[in-house]
Amino acid sequence: MARIGIYGGTFDPPHMGHVCAAREAVRALGLDLLLVIPDRIPPHKERPADAPSPEQRLEMTKLAFAGDGKIRVTDLELRREGKSYTYETVEQLRAQYPDDELILLMGTDMFLSFHQWKYPERILAHVSLAVFYRGDKGEKDAVAARKAEMEAQGHEVLLVQNPVVEISSTSLRRMLVFRCAGPFLPEGVGDYIHQNGLYGTGCDYRGLPMEELEPVVLSLLKKSRVAHVLGCRDTCVALAERWGADRTDAGRAGMLHDVTKALDGPLQLTLCQEYGTILDDFGKKYPKTLHALTGALVAERIFGEGEPVVTAIRHHTTGRGHMGLLEKIVYVADYMEPNRDFPGVDRLRELAFSDIDAALKLGLEFTLEHLKRLGDEVSPESREALAWLDGKR
Repeated sequence: MARIGIYGGTFDPPHMGHVCAAREAVRALGLDLLLVIPDRIPPHKERPADAPSPEQRLEMTKLAFAGDGKIRVTDLELRREGKSYTYETVEQLRAQYPDDELILLMGTDMFLSFHQWKYPERILAHVSLAVFYRGDKGEKDAVAARKAEMEAQGHEVLLVQNPVVEISSTSLRRMLVFRCAGPFLPEGVGDYIHQNGLYGTGCDYRGLPMEELEPVVLSLLKKSRVAHVLGCRDTCVALAERWGADRTDAGRAGMLHDVTKALDGPLQLTLCQEYGTILDDFGKKYPKTLHALTGALVAERIFGEGEPVVTAIRHHTTGRGHMGLLEKIVYVADYMEPNRDFPGVDRLRELAFSDIDAALKLGLEFTLEHLKRLGDEVSPESREALAWLDGKR
């Protein structure tokens, strides 16, 4: 009797996280064979119209897992029409492997929501479950509780320690647009993506008019940040009109100021490394603060923005000494756009249209107070900005 693993997903695109997890599952579970199964239509997510076809995802997945004798990529779900439901897949595989042990692999999120899948009881009639997890405290407790519950019902749940390759397919698609995804792509996959112009790699984003720039930028953000970015963009334009700055530059800086915000700290560091950017000690210590720097790099290299826009984005979180007008506008707009709600924001909004320097100073003071409460360090650039403003007044 063979021990066969089942590893399904969208693989959009397949990346080193998928490959490392699959290899670890083969080793940890003692699998004789691991079937990797790209879906045709994922039942739990909507995909954009310009997304790679199922056939293209299949080809990329074959490239990602090429050369591993115990891993086989199959088009089982692509041969079925409609949405790809796991219960149908395991029933097909049970008919194909009637005497073998089948183990269905899944991530923590999928395991914790497994009871919401379509016909979970039909799945469990044919397979045991193996769950990838990292062992983080909250995750570990939730998985352990759910595992105990399912085992009490007579189901087998195995745990597989997941090698830490901190990337999701969603983040990888962003990194592809930013031209810095190389470290996360298996051999051959990057070439296939670029040869076929997938995930925006064949697009030229330089100098897009605002009506074309907006949907591109919004697609790179987390949904929770969309309203803020649009509010900041519009506020930048309004402040530019009030203070005599360039409206176009202000709008573009506001639109792009958080373009890399969705990247976590390690991915911020990867972008800097791939761009050949040397970080100061503060940036290395607090990589989550790097989105202003990486946003400026992306604005310049990917979107072709000029020096005023790039500089304003670069300093929109910390400020600096001797800030120019557009830098002040973007810093203040980011702080007080209409979706912001915190004590003192109304005063900041009043100052923004009556005394831009006073508004900038108040925003910096708010930042210092907030960081002090958290026990975090203040950027040297923020201290320099406040000292410069105090010297002006």
